[in-house]
Amino acid sequence: MPAIHVPPGPSLTLRAGPRALALVRERGLRLEDIDILPGASGGAKWLAIAGLDRYLFGTFFSATRTRPLHAIGSSIGSWRMACLAQRDPLAALARGHHAYIYEQRYTPKPDSAEVTRVLGRALDLLLGANGPSDVARGPAASARRPVLAASLLLAAATNAVSRRALALQFERCVFHTAGDTTPFAHLKDLPTRHVALTAPMVRDALLASGSIPLLLDGVTIADAPGRVHWDGGVIDYHLDIDYGRGDGLVLYPHFYAHVVPGWFDKGLRWRRARAANFDRALLIAPSDAFVASLPGGKIPDRRDFFAFDERERMRRWQETADRSERLGDELATLIATGRIADAVQPW
Repeated sequence: MPAIHVPPGPSLTLRAGPRALALVRERGLRLEDIDILPGASGGAKWLAIAGLDRYLFGTFFSATRTRPLHAIGSSIGSWRMACLAQRDPLAALARGHHAYIYEQRYTPKPDSAEVTRVLGRALDLLLGANGPSDVARGPAASARRPVLAASLLLAAATNAVSRRALALQFERCVFHTAGDTTPFAHLKDLPTRHVALTAPMVRDALLASGSIPLLLDGVTIADAPGRVHWDGGVIDYHLDIDYGRGDGLVLYPHFYAHVVPGWFDKGLRWRRARAANFDRALLIAPSDAFVASLPGGKIPDRRDFFAFDERERMRRWQETADRSERLGDELATLIATGRIADAVQPW
């Protein structure tokens, strides 16, 4: 029999802002108290929290609720939220995980058209036949690689000085079905445009949200004319945004116990999320011990395509997704026993 790797200690790390901590200590974690569910960028990293998503999407959020739940995601986070929005979230997750692991087959040196085609196919499988209808109930706008590359270099340089400088190159575009009820209408940290999401737009909007510049092709979206849309993680990598002053929680299942504002900030150790944005947020992430128990002692990422042959990469990614079931089980136990407040650390 294969060895079962069990991490020594908790598999989850839970962090809460002051208002969230007070609410969890008073009531525990209740479905009715949750207003917003964010999903961060991260590519293959979503496989490390597959089991957490399966519990949340398939069990926790399956109960009846009377207040709206606003889900927001960038890049792979938007794909995860698209699974939740479908009539059968567990089936959508299963299709998405399988496609992401086993349908990503590339030639030795794929160009952006090939990567776009392969990931577009994975997205189609995740959405299934009815996904779109379920979900819809600057220079950087150039698609020319030399111009785009120069724009990205400029954006990275100016971002190191100030994150607000991203406004010189990028505009945030939020596709949603919430109308005037969206809790993100007030976003002003960067230029932000809101577009009413319709079923014909869903696939293109989701593909665009994961279109890494220079790796994939930019996406032109009907009814959002005149622009090329790129990966939402460029400016909102882990969604360090103002979640507003609502009464409920921001429940944030994440790959890490920290939040990086934008893609260009990954190497800027001094730039991490502002605590003020997470005052009412409860972040749930794999613990260091759990990550150490994964294949290679790490969360999957895009570099695995270069580090391993196809079979080994698939094996590692599937094993990670399987082991992540422990995360959902542990959260379910904490909620059921009322011990979740004891496990939460202040942000």
